[in-house]
Parts: sequence; C-alpha cells; structure tokens
Amino acid sequence: MFNDALALAGVIGFYLVVWGLVFAGTGLFVGAFIPFITGDTLLFASGLIAASNPDLNIVILALGTGIAAFIGDQVGFVMGKHLGRPYLDARSGPRMRKIIDSVDVMYQRYGWWSVVVARFVPWARVFVPWVAGISAMPYFKFLSSNFVGAFLWGVGLTLTGWGVHFIPGVKPVAYVIAGVVISISIIAGFRTWRENRIPREER
Repeated sequence: MFNDALALAGVIGFYLVVWGLVFAGTGLFVGAFIPFITGDTLLFASGLIAASNPDLNIVILALGTGIAAFIGDQVGFVMGKHLGRPYLDARSGPRMRKIIDSVDVMYQRYGWWSVVVARFVPWARVFVPWVAGISAMPYFKFLSSNFVGAFLWGVGLTLTGWGVHFIPGVKPVAYVIAGVVISISIIAGFRTWRENRIPREER
C-alpha cells in the first residue's frame, strides 16, 4: 500500500510540475527567461514520458496542460489590463522591450488570431496576453482566442509527443533533441536574466 501511495504521489507530482511550469510560463513571466522549458519542449517531452510510463494518463496530462495554459494567459491578460505598459517596461531590459514592441505590432495587425498563433512562438506567448490587456481587447474576445490557442497548443503538442513514442526509431532522436533544446534554453534564459538585472543607467 505504501508503494502504491508513493507511486501515486509521483504521478500527481509529475502532473503538477508540468502544469505549474505551463501556467508560470505566461501567468508569472517565467517563459520570458526559459521559454522552451515552459513551452513546446516541455509539452513534447511530457507526452513522451507519459507514453513510456503506464501510471501516467495522457488524457489527464493533456487536458490539464491545456487548462493550465488557458489560466496562465487569463492571468496575463488581467494583469496587463490593470497594470499597463509602464509596469511591463519598468521590469524589462532593452532586449525584452524590443520583443514586446514586436509582439505589440503583431497584436495590432492580427488581433484575435495573434493570441492563437502566439502560443506557438517563444516569448510571444508570454507577452501577447499582456499586450491584449493593455490594448483593451474585449474580454470575451480574448477568452475565445485564448481557449482555442491554449488547447490547440497544450493538448496538441502533448499528444504529439505521446504519439512519437510509438514510431520506431524516432523516440531516441526526440529525447536527444529535447535535451539539447532544454540546455540551450537554460543558457539563453540565464543570459536574458542577467541582461535584465543590469541597471538602466549602466546600459
């Protein structure tokens, strides 16, 4: 019974870590520094792991990931609406402000679709909810675009990783690629974090 409880705790812990990272990616800005660990690579890798572990339920994992992605963007939208662009700029270095400006152009041009498409673009997925909130996008319009984007991305990529496991010869390569991308993301995230810590007067 103890072993069963321990195994269950491990499964629940896995779900919570994946969902927590997905939520934090946009809801808490973590994705601005480690976009791949909170994004596509995480989803793909979690699907791979679920396929090789019979204790993990891919339906629960995928649906939970979609919900976490949806809630994270809703939080970003509300914060952007209430805190505004000055708050965002005050906490961003030059590099991040350039990314935010690019995301703003993307949003102004594509509106509803920018929220959906941004889900698949590192960094853009972090800032589009904020930009939409700052730009006073109607709440239910954002809600619908966020729902579509979050579930296409969250459920779709997780199921893709799960499906790859069953293709002979592809799984080992997928793990190697995921490992390389995660390593690059950690290095890039650390550099971005350092750049954003430098006082503005020293830039």
